[in-house]
Amino acid sequence: MSKSMPELLDVVALTVNLSEYNLLSGQVGSIVELLADGAAFEVEFSDSNGQTYESVGLLPQQIMVLHFEIKAPISF
Repeated sequence: MSKSMPELLDVVALTVNLSEYNLLSGQVGSIVELLADGAAFEVEFSDSNGQTYESVGLLPQQIMVLHFEIKAPISF
């Protein structure tokens, strides 16, 4: 299984704690900008009302792309 590269507007989850931003591993955000030619990402974290409470530049190893539907058939 190949790891998908994050893209603009992907929904992602943090894989690390970022105590300096009061963010915990598992918190969900959206990629809103590609930084350093796609080597980093601006991720926006919003509350249930859609109000942004933090926007942070992150590296690929600090996030994982969340998938909501199957991209390809799974064979067993």
